[in-house]
Amino acid sequence: MYFNWKKSTDTEELKIVCNLIKNGEIVIFPTETVYGIGANAYDEEAVGKIFMAKGRSLDNPLIVHIADKKMIDEIATDITTVEQKLMDHFFPGPFTLVLDKTDKIPAIVSAGLKTVAVRMPDNVIARGIITFSGVPIAAPSANISGRPSGTSVEDIRKELEGKVSAIVDGGETEIGLESTVVRVVNEVPHILRPGKITPQQIKDVIGCVEFAEGVFAPVDEKETVESPGLKHKHYSPKTPAQLIYSPNESTLIFEMNRLIKYYKGDVVVLGFEEHKENIVVSKHRFISLGSKEDLEEIARNIFSNLRKADTLGGQMILIEGVKMEGLGIAIMNRLLRSCGYDYHEF
Repeated sequence: MYFNWKKSTDTEELKIVCNLIKNGEIVIFPTETVYGIGANAYDEEAVGKIFMAKGRSLDNPLIVHIADKKMIDEIATDITTVEQKLMDHFFPGPFTLVLDKTDKIPAIVSAGLKTVAVRMPDNVIARGIITFSGVPIAAPSANISGRPSGTSVEDIRKELEGKVSAIVDGGETEIGLESTVVRVVNEVPHILRPGKITPQQIKDVIGCVEFAEGVFAPVDEKETVESPGLKHKHYSPKTPAQLIYSPNESTLIFEMNRLIKYYKGDVVVLGFEEHKENIVVSKHRFISLGSKEDLEEIARNIFSNLRKADTLGGQMILIEGVKMEGLGIAIMNRLLRSCGYDYHEF
């Protein structure tokens, strides 16, 4: 079933969607970050359908989405002062907190760990589905595992239709990158996966913040992780990709053109709008990430543009990188993963 809620939510259709969740089915729905593919977090069999639909490894934990803070007591325990402060400040929003879990959360949701990742989305449709279903919803991004996440139904419908019971179309997502994931260790927030909520924002609230291992480097596939997006192939187009960055704009353009020449022009470029006249590639093979001055626009465009690049063919996708600060940290994290860490800085 397909439901178009781009303009407004249909009450009767909402009942249908919520009944599907209650009855152990899986549903695609929008959040402010990316689209999710969700099931009743308490229903082990239903959650298993998510892994089957995505082709997702069982050692990759899911995020449990809640509609209000009352739900937290059912799924998490031993919440510390720092954790409570983070939730008070960043819920609802693009922020996920890894907490000690209660026995109510099945092992399949948390990949057998004693923790559970919890998020309260700031999206009317998502919150409505959770509220009227009456249960927290376990949901990873809506895409085949390893592929770029879905920021619009158009991007993901073909690969997932027939594998889910319903698709709720809320239009393009607002942010375009998955949430920031944090685990508090010894009262210090550790970022497991960067997102829209930046390290500085967390530091402003708590006074300190650190990055966990694996944010900017490959993680051993045998290692246990508490957050999605840390191991296994993620966000990747089918075409090989390289990420190029230089703090010097002229150097960046020079190196992009040098690589285009090396590949005899058989490339697709994901570059900044300001550079499209300076990068020597056919215009239909230059995909604009947006303005180099607008990181939010770039973040929104990453996944849809990676998918678009795949449709154009070529030996290689060349991507212009950004400075690793603020939102640029999350952007570079996703691009590094999408390129399999094939990264060149000049």
